[in-house]
Amino acid sequence: MSPRTFFRLFTHLQLLPILEAGEETLVGGQAVMEGVMMRAPHSYCVAVRKPNGELVTSQMPIERISEKYKIFKYPLIRGLGTLYQALKLGGKALNFSAAASLEDEKSESKEKPKEMPGWVVGLPVIFSFLFFIFMYKAVPLYLVRQLAKVYPIFGGQVLSAIADGVIRLAILITLLYVLSRLKDMRRMFEYHGAEHKVVFNFESGQPVSIENAQRFTTFHPRCGTSFLVVVFLLAIPLYAMLPFHGFAALLLSRVVLIPFLIGISYELIFYAARKRGSLLALLTAPGLWTQRITTKPPADDQAAVAIRALEGAMALEKSQGGELVIA
Repeated sequence: MSPRTFFRLFTHLQLLPILEAGEETLVGGQAVMEGVMMRAPHSYCVAVRKPNGELVTSQMPIERISEKYKIFKYPLIRGLGTLYQALKLGGKALNFSAAASLEDEKSESKEKPKEMPGWVVGLPVIFSFLFFIFMYKAVPLYLVRQLAKVYPIFGGQVLSAIADGVIRLAILITLLYVLSRLKDMRRMFEYHGAEHKVVFNFESGQPVSIENAQRFTTFHPRCGTSFLVVVFLLAIPLYAMLPFHGFAALLLSRVVLIPFLIGISYELIFYAARKRGSLLALLTAPGLWTQRITTKPPADDQAAVAIRALEGAMALEKSQGGELVIA
C-alpha cells in the first residue's frame, strides 16, 4: 500500500462518523472515494466514478439491526446499534470505492473492481481509532492540565471540562478545515454535498434529477457532522461530573463513556429531527454550521453519481417488496 493510499483510507475512515447519516431512516447516505453510498430501509447501493469515467455500482440487501436484534429498539441502546451498522456499511462501501477509484486510469476492464483484502483496510481502521483516542481524548486533557499549571482556576472540574470541550472542538474544526484544502478531501466533501442535495430532492417529493437536486442546500440536519458535534458538546457536562483526578483515570473513564455519549446524543438528535421548532433542535445548529466545511457544492456529474446510488438502492428495495413512501 502506497503512503498516499494509506493516507486516503485513513482520512476517509476518520471522517466516517461525519459523512454518514447515522439514523434508521427512509433514505440516507454517505460520501466515499469518488462516489456516494445510498441506503433505503432494507437495501443499499454505492456508485463510484472510476478514473476512466466509467460509473460502477455495488448493491446488496441489508437488514435493520433493530429488526435483527430486538434490544436495539430501545432508547439509548438503539443509537449504538444504528451507528455500528452505519459504520459497518460505510466501511464496506469505502472498501469498494477505494478499489474502484484507485484503479489504473488506463484500465479498460468492465468487471467490478475487486475489494481490497481485509488487512489493507484493517490497518487504517486500527490507526484511525488510536488517532481518535489520542487527538480527541488525550490531547485536550493534557493541554488543560498544562493550562491549569499556569492558571490554577482551570484546575476545577467545571472550568477544566469547559476548556477541554473548547479545545476538542477547536481541534476538530481545524482538522476539518485543513483537510478541506486538500484536493482529494475537497472532492469527497463535494460528493457529501451531492448526497445531501439528492436526499433533500427525494424527501421533497419532486422528481429526482440533477436539475432539481442542485436547487437544494448541502446542509442537512441528519448529517453525521451534527451528530459528532452533539457528542462533543454533551461530553462537557458529563466530564465535569467525573470524580477522578489522575490523568490515566480520567482518560480511561472518557474512553469507557464513549458508548453512553453516543446513546444520549442519538436520542437528542432523534428527537430534534422530529421537533424542528423545539429548543432541543438548537443542538443541531452547530453541526449545520460545521457542514460549511464538510459539504461543498457538487458538480453535475457528482450529483449524477449520487442519483445513480439512490436509484440502485430504491430498485433493490422495490424488488424486495419495500414501500418507499414519504411520511
